[in-house]
Amino acid sequence: MGGAIFSAEQGYLVACIDGGSRGNPGPAGYGVVIEDEVGRPVAELNEYLGKQTNNYAEYSGLLAALSYAIKHGFKAMKIVSDSELMVRQINGQYKVSSPALKDLYTLAMKRIDELDYFEIKHVRREHNREADRLANLAMDRGLAKKAPVMTEVAGAARQEVSGVVVNGAVQFLADPLPDGTLVRIRPAK
Repeated sequence: MGGAIFSAEQGYLVACIDGGSRGNPGPAGYGVVIEDEVGRPVAELNEYLGKQTNNYAEYSGLLAALSYAIKHGFKAMKIVSDSELMVRQINGQYKVSSPALKDLYTLAMKRIDELDYFEIKHVRREHNREADRLANLAMDRGLAKKAPVMTEVAGAARQEVSGVVVNGAVQFLADPLPDGTLVRIRPAK
């Protein structure tokens, strides 16, 4: 993956990722802990995803980590995950058969191809506690029905939501918006 020879002098990120759902499907979220190549904290990411499967949440965590690396100009990344299924799918050992995961897998592979070096490995759950803690915080926030992030733009409150295109239609990663909501879409880079 990522074909080029990797040099440690270039700098790289290590991301511990986790996704979970309470029920399968159920209220879901992901957590990501990102460090630099010497173990210094770089970022912590988490997001409530609404009602999704555990595997959907795992892929969402992977996509968040990859997006962070690309957005911040990193060309090398190591991922640590306790999802054996996802790790084996990304490494080409298992086929992705779930239609809901195929689009996420395809998007992940596109982002991986943007890197010069990529590695993903499986660890046992007890070696991924911080990412698990962040995923649970996201689910707790969602279950507490905290208000979504709102920003004031030109006097009108606007809600920011995330989504992914599946079969040509946007599927929101959190709770759906009410009917009649005006939506303006800007593709993420």
